Amino acid sequence: MKAVASRSGTTQAASGPSRAVAVRTGPCPQCGMKVHADAIDHKAVETTGQLLAALGDPVRLGIIELLSQHDRLCVCDIAEAFPIGQPTVSHHLRLLREAGLVDVERRGHWAYYGLKREALKRVTQGLVRLL
Repeated sequence: MKAVASRSGTTQAASGPSRAVAVRTGPCPQCGMKVHADAIDHKAVETTGQLLAALGDPVRLGIIELLSQHDRLCVCDIAEAFPIGQPTVSHHLRLLREAGLVDVERRGHWAYYGLKREALKRVTQGLVRLL
């Protein structure tokens, strides 16, 4: 991250070509408090946010609940539990897989999905850290 000084007494921390975040180098002019930029574990917050976004859909949350009750399930078995088509279930499973919450095991033409419990523990730990 590159820091760039500005005239207002703040430092602009650029985290990418289009992102600039003001990081105050001194106390707040209104309240006098000084919050340090390192007070936030940005990587942990981003990771937890991505996992929560993946869990934020009722169908995906239902898939997680269903997989928590079984070792592995085929897409067709998962689709039976929802009033949506198998292609839509496959879409949700892909998003969960990309988020690292489920994994897939291929057996011939069939794909069996399983819950990655360690990833769910990371979500829980990320939330508990905020309490």
